[in-house]
Amino acid sequence: MKQLLILWAGQTGRNLQLARAAAAAASEAGEGEIDVRLLPAQQAGIDDLLACHGLIVATPENFGYMAGTLKDFFDRTFYPAQGRVEGLPYAILICAGNDGSGARVAIERIARGYPLTPACEPLIVHGEPDQAALERAAEVGATLALGLSLGLF
Repeated sequence: MKQLLILWAGQTGRNLQLARAAAAAASEAGEGEIDVRLLPAQQAGIDDLLACHGLIVATPENFGYMAGTLKDFFDRTFYPAQGRVEGLPYAILICAGNDGSGARVAIERIARGYPLTPACEPLIVHGEPDQAALERAAEVGATLALGLSLGLF
């Protein structure tokens, strides 16, 4: 069974809402073929990254950058993952009070270093996620799950 790892970071609950929407849609779209794991970034480690077949990260934009706990995950896993996760599909969910571009650029730069492969365009939500934002997050989750199920990634 393939595994989709969804990591979230943040203190307001906004990114957890996006991550949960993505996880629910991924579980439904995967039709029992995808094991969806939803974890806070600070609890995830190299074993979680190596076990997954796809990755979604949900983060706020804090001071023009990703959440520190997500950056910490990348710091802890980067060197141990070298040569072991090349091409892993990933997606980004950002809930920002600003434009979200700082977090996006930083995550994309780090992802190129692993190297991971973007599966879809990043979702940037401004402020509190509304129903439309949650639906877009769900589309991201479903996209990753279907891509994994069909062997596209």
